[in-house]
Amino acid sequence: MMRKSMLSALALSLGLSACTTSPLGRSQLSLFDSSEIDQQGQQAFEEYRQNHKQATGRDGRYVTCIADAIIDTLPEGQGPSKWTVGVYQDEEPNAFALPGGYVVINTGLMKVAKDQDQIATVVGHEMAHVLANHANERTSTQSLTSTGVGVVQSVTGNNALAQLLGAGAQYGVLLPYSRRQESEADLLGLDLMARAGFDPKASIALWQNMASAGGGQPPEWVSTHPNSGERSEALKGRMQSAVQLSEQARATGHTPSCGNISS
Repeated sequence: MMRKSMLSALALSLGLSACTTSPLGRSQLSLFDSSEIDQQGQQAFEEYRQNHKQATGRDGRYVTCIADAIIDTLPEGQGPSKWTVGVYQDEEPNAFALPGGYVVINTGLMKVAKDQDQIATVVGHEMAHVLANHANERTSTQSLTSTGVGVVQSVTGNNALAQLLGAGAQYGVLLPYSRRQESEADLLGLDLMARAGFDPKASIALWQNMASAGGGQPPEWVSTHPNSGERSEALKGRMQSAVQLSEQARATGHTPSCGNISS
C-alpha cells in the first residue's frame, strides 16, 4: 500500500511536468525525450531487420504505395520527417510500429487483409501509434508501475531506456499497447486512411478478419486490442465523419489505386 501511494504521488508530480496531449485530446504521461525514444525505435528496427527477410517484390511495392498515399496527406511537420514502412517475410498475421516512424507489415497479414483499403486500415492504425507518442507513454507508465521509483530516478541514459523499451520483447519490439491506446489508434488511424481517399468502411471488415484469423482464435497481435464488438461499435460511431473525410479527399484528387494483393 505504501509503495502504491509513493508511486501515485510520484506519478502525479511527474505528470504535472511531463504531461502531453494526444491528437485526440487525451492527457498523456511522457517522461522521456522524444529523440531518445526515436533512437531506441531505430535500434529495435535495425535488429528486427537483420533477422527477417524483407519482401521487396510486388507485396513490398503494394504496401509502399498505400503508405505513401497516407503519408502524403499528413500536415507538414506532423510526425517523423521520414517514415520507413516495409513488408517482411513472416506468416504470422502481424504488424507493429516503432517510434521514429518505423512500420512493419508481415506477409501473413496480407492473407487476412483483402484489399488496399483493409491494408490502409492497418497502416493508418500503426502510424497512429507513432503520431500519438504511444511508445513514450507506454514506457513512462511502465517505468512507474513495473519498476518503481528507483528506476524513474535512475533512467537518465540510453542503456536504462533500452531496458524499459525492450523488456520481455523479442527483437526489441515494444510490449503491447494498452487497450485505450489501441482504441485511440483505431480512431486516429481511421481518419488518416480516410484523408488519403481510402474507404473507411473497410476498417470494420479488416478487424473482423483479424479477430477470426487462426481458426477462430485471434492472433497474438490482437490479444490486447479491444474485442471485435467494441471495436466495431467505436468505428461505427466515427464512420460518418470518416466517410466525409474520404469523400472530400477523393473530390480533391486523392484517389489511391495500388492494385491488388498478390495472393
